[in-house]
Amino acid sequence: MKRLQNEPLQLYLGDVIRLKKPHACGGFDWAVTRLGVDIGLRCTTCSRRIMLPRLETERRFKQFVERGDPSTALDPTASTPSHAPDVESGA
Repeated sequence: MKRLQNEPLQLYLGDVIRLKKPHACGGFDWAVTRLGVDIGLRCTTCSRRIMLPRLETERRFKQFVERGDPSTALDPTASTPSHAPDVESGA
């Protein structure tokens, strides 16, 4: 999937993404657990949780491994972003 450089990466809760460089445990794949200016990620190999700024996540992004639920996407036209529940808490 090709995207324009100035187009933001469309992420959904539950997406599994592959980053360019491996985590210290050797895993490349990360599950998206939080959306916003910072992206919450959980390593699918060791379950380590990190927060990365959206721009850094987009720079490190390589490909989608699995897509999550599109209804959890942030609406870029909304004046105040809606709160998306955390995937792991199930709230």
